[in-house]
Amino acid sequence: MDPQTLPAAEQAIYQKIKKEYRVAFEPLETGPVRLNLLTITDLEPLLAGKDPLKDPSTFPFWVKLWEAAIVLAQYLAAQKFAPGTRLLELGAGLGAPGLAAAAAGCSVTLTDYEELILDFARVSAAASKVQGITCSLLDWKNPPPMEQFDIIVGAEILFREEFFAPLLQVMRLTLKPGGVVYLAHDVRRQSLRPFLEMAEAEYTIAASKRTLRSLAEDREILLIRLTPRG
Repeated sequence: MDPQTLPAAEQAIYQKIKKEYRVAFEPLETGPVRLNLLTITDLEPLLAGKDPLKDPSTFPFWVKLWEAAIVLAQYLAAQKFAPGTRLLELGAGLGAPGLAAAAAGCSVTLTDYEELILDFARVSAAASKVQGITCSLLDWKNPPPMEQFDIIVGAEILFREEFFAPLLQVMRLTLKPGGVVYLAHDVRRQSLRPFLEMAEAEYTIAASKRTLRSLAEDREILLIRLTPRG
């Protein structure tokens, strides 16, 4: 991906980011779609030894293209969405699932808690030549008035248990009647069970296990479908 081919607005964002971070475009094949995701190549200054397992509250989860995000992106890219389908990605990070859904025909809103994260997503959308993307700040604990969506998705967003109740409230507010939620997470994530135990009062839960194979290590990813009860 040649950054010089970016549209003017995204080119300006890209140049601003480059002044602060070492970045590159990481290609991701999602079925017939090739995404170009802007990523930070030198994470150590940003991470400063932070361990997501020891202290999730300080770890910048958005900087990594998680295996669960790849699995969810591949799943969404393979779907045939009805015209006008609106999709919300929560905790979008690098935005792979939402961008894949947009490439498959959805109108997509990517959300996260910091403008910098959304700037990365804006550049990636332009670099991937994906249309129909809106980026919006969203604090789960203090959500603004929002429209409702046919589909809500999230990959590796269940790290902190204090956010489970706010997350469920955001889902209540933003999911259309008859809508569906898709979440993807590494099966080893210990926070999965307590979240699903909370969610099962409101949702019928179905899950399937997907294997993402790599030369380094195969990862088992749980793809979860939440359908509102009643």
